[in-house]
Amino acid sequence: MGQKQKPSADPVTEPKKRRRVGFSDLDAGVEANECIKIYLVSSKEEVGVSDSFSIDPVDLNSFLDEDGKIYGYQGLKITIWISCISFHAYADIKFQSTSDRGKGITDLKSALQRIFAETLVENEDEFLQTFSTEKDFVRSAVSSGEVLQHKVSNGHISHSNQNLKAPASDLEVVRMIVGDMATGHLYSRLIPLVLLLVDGSNPIDVTDPRWELYLLIQKMDQKGDVQHRLLGFTAVYRFYHYPDSTRMRLSQILILPTYQRKGYGSYLVEVLSKVAIAENVHDFTVEEPLDSFQHVRTCVDIQHLLSCEPIQHAISSAVLHLKQGKLSKKIYASRFVPPASAVEDVRKTLKINKKQFLQCWEILIYLGLDPIDKYMGDYTAIISNRVREDILGKDSGTAGKRVIDVPSNYDPEVSFVMFRSHDGEPSSVQMDGNQTNQEEQLQQLVDERIKEIKLIAEKVSLH
Repeated sequence: MGQKQKPSADPVTEPKKRRRVGFSDLDAGVEANECIKIYLVSSKEEVGVSDSFSIDPVDLNSFLDEDGKIYGYQGLKITIWISCISFHAYADIKFQSTSDRGKGITDLKSALQRIFAETLVENEDEFLQTFSTEKDFVRSAVSSGEVLQHKVSNGHISHSNQNLKAPASDLEVVRMIVGDMATGHLYSRLIPLVLLLVDGSNPIDVTDPRWELYLLIQKMDQKGDVQHRLLGFTAVYRFYHYPDSTRMRLSQILILPTYQRKGYGSYLVEVLSKVAIAENVHDFTVEEPLDSFQHVRTCVDIQHLLSCEPIQHAISSAVLHLKQGKLSKKIYASRFVPPASAVEDVRKTLKINKKQFLQCWEILIYLGLDPIDKYMGDYTAIISNRVREDILGKDSGTAGKRVIDVPSNYDPEVSFVMFRSHDGEPSSVQMDGNQTNQEEQLQQLVDERIKEIKLIAEKVSLH
């Protein structure tokens, strides 16, 4: 029978040692906007120079994976150079080290190619060579396009372009029909700038011949060699309009950041307006314009409307009505909208659609009020009631109207029932917040609109 083993007689018993296990912090990643800097350069001497022209892209994070971050790099710094000559790009990537800390290591080359595609060159030397090997890229690309000739007055395309930094004789707009190889090749070089600088934009279909590119070119004489510099462009789509017309819709417009705020955007819009009139399209519209572009577009349209003879009587009548005063406390905006005949005359002669004309109409009335301070109270009341009508409905008359669900054999997505109660039940149309907040929100919209009207009126009055 075995005996139980007695413990050791050694009086000194060493404590058991515990193994320490270290855990590295999970990689938090770095946002692309924080580690990527992008420059536009027009010569190889500008490459590598920190004070070259930098651009502020819309959102670089959107081109990465789900959370828009770069993982696995320590001390990451990416500098991207984009050539204004050939529109090639080169990325200088520097970092201290890489390690997988739970999120993997981002494939930077693949991430950058989502933006730059084939325009991204492999090394700096190759990029620098493009400034000489492709110095005639723009001239060659637009050689098959149609140069649009326009009347030049006093060295400028029109009175609305007096701020141009180059004589109009040095500028030309070239129209190219999308669908042929030359146009597709040119636009593919421009796609990265569209993605980086035009908010919410997607590339156009380069196989659809209903797309047209209008390219703003500046000719520069460099020691007897005339260079073609692309300042900006716009993409326009031609829609069929029954029975035998088309509608022009501006979908993308981009003036390169180097040339912005110099009058080139207005110049390009002016040319497009003249094309629409000359070719007698049904109308000329803009797809979801940003506020900054809407401002430029309205300034151009106001100049045309001020010289549009068929609507002068309607403008004078509206201004006179407001000047006479004695307006009721409840001023209906509908009393100051242009007559239907004026809306149609403007569409036919200037190709400005109704929605845009109504925006311009308020500014035309403002310009007719002199002295403006005397009539500003009534004018503001008109704008206020128009904004209220747009947001809450005509006469704020949604009170008592309700949309309800009822049993039906029809598709619920395309059927509903509306009725007006007889006992004044509240409307189902609501704004966020309580009544006080609603009034504050409406007043803010009115203030912003008045500020915009004054700014455009001041700018137009300078010309």
